Amino acid sequence: MASSPRTSRSRSSTTSKPRSKVVWASLIGAMTGVTALLMALDRHTPARLDGMALPALAATTGSTLIETVFHTREPVEAGRWQAIVINHTGAPYGTPESLDQRDRANGLKGLGADFVIGNGNGMGDGEIHVGYRWLEQVPGAHTAGPEGEWYNRHAIGISLVGDGTRRAFTEAQMARLLDLVGALAREYGIPPEKIELHSDVAAVTGPGPYFPAAAFREQVDSWR
Repeated sequence: MASSPRTSRSRSSTTSKPRSKVVWASLIGAMTGVTALLMALDRHTPARLDGMALPALAATTGSTLIETVFHTREPVEAGRWQAIVINHTGAPYGTPESLDQRDRANGLKGLGADFVIGNGNGMGDGEIHVGYRWLEQVPGAHTAGPEGEWYNRHAIGISLVGDGTRRAFTEAQMARLLDLVGALAREYGIPPEKIELHSDVAAVTGPGPYFPAAAFREQVDSWR
């Protein structure tokens, strides 16, 4: 005898639940795997116990304040910085404090990125925050993947506040990103091909499909 519509819907609902559980379990497992890897790569970095508020750079036109990033607390080792990795925070809101707390909650020893660029939601639109890892020249905790350890020691990590899997970044963010990347690349002799997205070097989505990768790459390649 044929099943009634009600019975069919009931069976469909019953079978969809295990599938949903599998999808969520896979997603959580992937996120946990990336977090665990970053924790492992961060094991050699001294823990931050002072809770210090780190300095930020206000977004301005011109390069005057951008050049302040070279005034680190510890000297920059010649030849150390060989790449730049760009990612997103994965959330529409973010401050240096909230991101630092999130990274600590995930087992890191403080803010994982060297620089954070705000989107006007928690930080100023285009505001640049200089992280303690950069100021003190200690390894980052911003890149996962099989080559993560090398990138965290030799690549500068820049994170854009926002979720590039859901919406575009602001014009001010992108302008500030180009300013910062250009200044760092010139100062440390980083070639355009070593200015990479996190998704270029690891199995992650960030900074997401809404990041204007083609336009960004065109601009970076013009610096050759």
